[in-house]
Amino acid sequence: MRITLPFSIRKSRRTNTKTIPLYPSPSKHNNDVVQHGFDGSSFIGAVFNLSTTIVGAGIMALPSAVKQLGLIPGLGMIILGAMLTEASIDILLKFTRLSKSTTYSGVVCDSFGEVGRILLLLCIIVSNIGMLVVYMIIIGDVFSGTWSEGVHYSGVLEEWFGQHWWSTRPVLLLFTMLLVFLPLASFRRVDSLRYTSALSVGLAVIFVVITAGVATFKFIDGSIGMPRLMPKFTGQESFWKLFTTIPILVTAYICHHNVHPIDNELKDPTHMKSIVRTSLLLCASVYVATSLFGFFLFGDKTLDDVLANFDGDLGIPYGSFLNDVVRVSYGAHLILVFPIVFYSLRLNVDGLLFPHAIPLAFDNQRFYLVTTVLLIFIFLGANFVPSIWDAFQFTGATASVSAAFIFPAAIAIRDTRGFATKKDKRLSWLMILLAISSSTVAISSDLYSIFSSEAGAAART
Repeated sequence: MRITLPFSIRKSRRTNTKTIPLYPSPSKHNNDVVQHGFDGSSFIGAVFNLSTTIVGAGIMALPSAVKQLGLIPGLGMIILGAMLTEASIDILLKFTRLSKSTTYSGVVCDSFGEVGRILLLLCIIVSNIGMLVVYMIIIGDVFSGTWSEGVHYSGVLEEWFGQHWWSTRPVLLLFTMLLVFLPLASFRRVDSLRYTSALSVGLAVIFVVITAGVATFKFIDGSIGMPRLMPKFTGQESFWKLFTTIPILVTAYICHHNVHPIDNELKDPTHMKSIVRTSLLLCASVYVATSLFGFFLFGDKTLDDVLANFDGDLGIPYGSFLNDVVRVSYGAHLILVFPIVFYSLRLNVDGLLFPHAIPLAFDNQRFYLVTTVLLIFIFLGANFVPSIWDAFQFTGATASVSAAFIFPAAIAIRDTRGFATKKDKRLSWLMILLAISSSTVAISSDLYSIFSSEAGAAART
């Protein structure tokens, strides 16, 4: 059934595309909110939703980044990343209030016009689609298994129950999409995901607790020693490899695309800065603990994806059981992260394709059409383009970094309203410098790896 909006809201959506979010803010459209029985999201719910946006698949790459940098510089960079992210979101929120916008694209449109708005939306869409396809691939790897260089690595379900038609990757991902993703993606408000977000954060904490417990047990047992505190240089290649950690650390806290949807649903929008600070403190604590104990446990044998280290023998009682717990909890964590990222993706796709339409939450036909098409596209990507890590390293080093740091910094530097302080502009130039340098290093590293592997293959033939 199609819901008819008051004329004032319909007119506002047609004439000012930058000020209407997916779901109207409770403080601005109280009549509509009361109709739906929603009086605004809570502080805790917003913290969990924002934290879930932050803690995704990237958490598993942080121990490897710390291995490259050494414990002290690595943990220092994780903390610095949180501080820079808070600064960029503060700038974004400041100019949101000044421009009276309720969407990220609206703030960019206020500074750079329609071209800037479209570029931002494209960056967010490419970044979010990349993340969601990767999430589905990892979910398939964890539960169904994967092939690599002709070797089959069993998934959890295959290890437990053997090979069956229902445990194959396409069928498993189809069931996951229909039974989990589709119901959770059908919620009209991001606040409706607060319980799954809380569970998702809890599952990430379970991984940290198990890793810390195993590392502590093995340290007391004497089977592992103190981790390396500083980077190890074995030549020019090892020096340049240090810089490949920058994209991982810079993008670890990306959540800017969900800041406005969460802000728009708050009972008291003045709490948003505290919510951001609390979320970043929580996520930084999880990141530091994961990196510390992951590197502590596996040392120089830490793999690029530390989850792969849990496929072998941990050398402790019940090690096989703990391996399964870690893999299942991480797979379930990604399943619950998926809807919160998908919410942002759907919002921005709708903003790009239907900029003058009524809010998506009030149009059932458009809501389910956009939801269905996006889920099918992501499902096909996860099943038919399995070797996509290099491609998404490129998109992550460009689209994700642009949305998280370059656009907020550019808004402050342009300062169309004359309210940016000298501190804002200094931080903005620093963020742009870090973003461009990390993207350049990441792309150069990827290109070097691709051409090196092709040259090696040619030499062998």
